[in-house]
Amino acid sequence: MKIDLHCHTKYSYDGSSELKDIIAEAKRKGLDAIAVADHDNARVWAEAKESDFPVILGEEIKTSKGDVIGLFLKEEIKGHGKDPRWVMEEIKKQDGVVVVPHPFHDTERFKDDLEKYLDLIDALEVFNGRRPFSSPDEKAYDFALKHNLAMIGGTDAHYFRPVGDVYTECEAKTIEEFKQMILERKTEVKGKKSKIIYVFCPMIEVIKRFLFKKAD
Repeated sequence: MKIDLHCHTKYSYDGSSELKDIIAEAKRKGLDAIAVADHDNARVWAEAKESDFPVILGEEIKTSKGDVIGLFLKEEIKGHGKDPRWVMEEIKKQDGVVVVPHPFHDTERFKDDLEKYLDLIDALEVFNGRRPFSSPDEKAYDFALKHNLAMIGGTDAHYFRPVGDVYTECEAKTIEEFKQMILERKTEVKGKKSKIIYVFCPMIEVIKRFLFKKAD
């Protein structure tokens, strides 16, 4: 199976795309599923549950030290601004998978020593398609290898066009098997960096929403 494990919909404060457009792009690029991980909310989940295309329910939570993604969740986690350990423990209570995205990417990096959380982290995002530089990804890869963490990749797409540029692959035949293979560290990350223009999509969306709000 090939799955883009880091996608944002219009329900992220800096996202712009409908779920149906993200799914259409995923199908076009030959993916078997996607994971939606909107910022600090689960508003797209109801629509995702009705989809005939497999969608992993996730959430990207902005903790006091940086972003943490929970995958395979059952309930929204109200963790904005809270301690990352608390958030990770809440993910574990739902039998979810704890992922640290873009852990070493400049302003979006995780702002604490990751070694303090090794008892809770399941996987590191070792390839982020939206961020243009490869050296932070390489640092994440080395850290995951050193500490025996699972490696995943995703586009971090805030617009539907780049979806599937980066994906995580394994021999699983079902979503549940895919989850288990993440936990068993049997995944591979493949793909390419998205076009540089897409790094600006979140900023553009925030500006648009600010201007429309002022106009109202």
